[in-house]
Amino acid sequence: MRGGVDVSILRVLLVCGSGASSGFMAANIRKAAAKRGIDMTVTARSEAEIENYIDEIDCLMVGPHLAYLVEELDEMYADKDIKFALMKPEYYATLNGEKALDHIMSLFE
Repeated sequence: MRGGVDVSILRVLLVCGSGASSGFMAANIRKAAAKRGIDMTVTARSEAEIENYIDEIDCLMVGPHLAYLVEELDEMYADKDIKFALMKPEYYATLNGEKALDHIMSLFE
């Protein structure tokens, strides 16, 4: 347990403009999580689909090009027990699943 969440079943939603680049990132995060023995669902969708998933996730990560959304989403869903994070350009640009997973896990420490 970290931050009250059983991270072995962590549910993460990654969003970008169309869901394409976040799809590659999601696959790399799943691979990194599997290597560490973490059972994690990582779904990639477009920003337009957030509402469809908001009740089923523990963490919402937003692509760096959508930085303007983070504060708005945090306010809109303040009543939800969800961690919001802006993906860092350093790992997003290279689709580094290991570093993205480190970022996700740090949110629950």
